[in-house]
Amino acid sequence: MTDLREKRIYRITLAGSVVNLVLIVLKFLAGIFGKSSAMLADAVHSLTDFATDVIVVIFVKISGKPRDSDHEYGHGKYETFATFIIGALLAAAGIGLMIEGGEHVWRSLHGESLERPTMLALIIAVVSIVSKEILYRVTLRIGNEVKSQAVCANAWHHRSDAISSAGTLIGVAGAMFLGERWRILDPIAAILVSLFIIKSGWDIMRPCINELLEGSLSKEEEEEIHRIVLGVNGAEQIHNLRTRRIGNNVAMDFHVKMNGDISLREAHSIATAIEIELHKKFVHSSFVNIHMEPNERKNECEEKH
Repeated sequence: MTDLREKRIYRITLAGSVVNLVLIVLKFLAGIFGKSSAMLADAVHSLTDFATDVIVVIFVKISGKPRDSDHEYGHGKYETFATFIIGALLAAAGIGLMIEGGEHVWRSLHGESLERPTMLALIIAVVSIVSKEILYRVTLRIGNEVKSQAVCANAWHHRSDAISSAGTLIGVAGAMFLGERWRILDPIAAILVSLFIIKSGWDIMRPCINELLEGSLSKEEEEEIHRIVLGVNGAEQIHNLRTRRIGNNVAMDFHVKMNGDISLREAHSIATAIEIELHKKFVHSSFVNIHMEPNERKNECEEKH
């Protein structure tokens, strides 16, 4: 199962790398020969996409390694770390785009004449939007199916590139067809798109920071754990629940109160049933640690009073 998961991740990441590599070349050519600063900035953004594809391939391979004496909970957080790097690169690309666009706007407002973009820049922007939107949809579907944070983050990186190219398209079209005074739309579009890119990068990094700092699962997920445990026949109470994420896996430990008069074998069977139900909800390789406690019963005389 793990090998199949890795193969699917590698295939979609490789496909994204090929598309990104082609777009990088086309965008740089369109930026230079198409006289569009927004397209050059967009090319830099695509370059970060290509870099994140490489990061995903390397870190997913590491995170798929089995547990060993140095990493007894597995290597899942390598994938979390890779996801964080993707978000950081995305935010950095957005900041770079914003600075570049700001410089061109400043020059334009101080009398410098901006060059008129050509049809080449317009065509490449359309090609980029279509190809990256398709890549986003396919990558996100596979990321959800294999439950990979890094692949899903990479999908959103593709989407951000498509939106970046959409902003570039608007800027280029305005600069081409609305006259010289409107050529400032090219760098303005780059600035507006960069703000979205920075936000997307932060949205990707935020859950990774929470996980790397040992943050718990959401309240809804912990409530679901309570429901699952108490739904198993023989489990009477649950308390001291502690949870955290380890890459795509979940680690949880808790105390379960059971009838104190049952045998150890029966108590173990109840605990095993709880583990099975939790693995149905969460990733099968997640870690479940159950501490069994006797739920002391009152005697019949006390119950009558």
